[in-house]
Amino acid sequence: MTLWLIRAGSRGEHEQKFLDEGKVYVAWDGLNVDLKALADRQALIQAMEQRYPDEKPKALINWSSQVWSFGCEMAAGDWVVMPSKIQSGLYFGELKGNYHYEASGPDPYFHWREINWFSGLVPRSAFPQDLLYSFGAFLTICKVQRNDAEARVRAMAARQWQPETISAFAPRSVAVAQSLAPSDEGEASNVDLEELAADRIVRLIEARFKGHGLAELVEAILQAEGYTTYRSPEGADGGADILAAGGELGFGAPSICVEVKSGDTPADRPMVDKLIGAGQKFNAETCLFVSWAGFKSNVQKELARDFFRVRLWSGKELLEKLFAHYDKLPEEMRLALPLKRVWMVASQELD
Repeated sequence: MTLWLIRAGSRGEHEQKFLDEGKVYVAWDGLNVDLKALADRQALIQAMEQRYPDEKPKALINWSSQVWSFGCEMAAGDWVVMPSKIQSGLYFGELKGNYHYEASGPDPYFHWREINWFSGLVPRSAFPQDLLYSFGAFLTICKVQRNDAEARVRAMAARQWQPETISAFAPRSVAVAQSLAPSDEGEASNVDLEELAADRIVRLIEARFKGHGLAELVEAILQAEGYTTYRSPEGADGGADILAAGGELGFGAPSICVEVKSGDTPADRPMVDKLIGAGQKFNAETCLFVSWAGFKSNVQKELARDFFRVRLWSGKELLEKLFAHYDKLPEEMRLALPLKRVWMVASQELD
């Protein structure tokens, strides 16, 4: 059996389709060629040359390797990890069938395999840094081979995704320490350094802003956005951790009822409905639900019906807000969460 990494678009644009349909796709635009009808990977490269005449040869070789793996190397029973771009977490599934080619598409959904998504959203913070490094490849489709990843992921799944214990991790300590750094420049260029940096920041937030401390961080961000706030004391909060409103005295618009969940379980629909009810009790114009571990997929799917009543922040959105307003946070909070901006080349095009 093999563990595969599959990404659902650079911005997660195909993610919900993958989850809803129980399928994984090769979402390359215009790739309307049956992989099983090709003699070998060289034939796929030639087909790509016809469809992408402006692409560089090294890019086509790279793409063909990924697409060929999808059509001809994956097998039923293999596991797949799909990093979410919409929330801060990972989905795991088991391939259930053979490769299928759908000539009628629609474009770009010509190539697919059936999958059983068995895990739900698993927070990235549940995984040690070396496994996150293994999941951090820029490639859309690839085998995950570093750090005994498959065996360790299967063991975590058997424990309901509980993190590895110190005793289980200790025998690999030397190898893991070596694996945290890329072995060469080419390997480093194939890793999403922004994603890995975010993982480090996530771990720091979890260490320094546990429990009700996360509500303090959310409050500071809202204040940096210009809101006047009231934060409930730790303990029973009557359905709202924070009340916020515009204006210096908090009598402006909009008025917001905020709930903050710092646990490691994605929030479900009843939790969101409870916040909406609390918002009505406090006469708030809208609600904000901040769930560090994200939200179950049905919450995201049903968001449209409550668009004018509630907004959702997972850990991903909270980080984006943190980065946008970091310079405006109180000094003591910046000392507890020391960050600095780093510039890097964004393009990952092959020479």
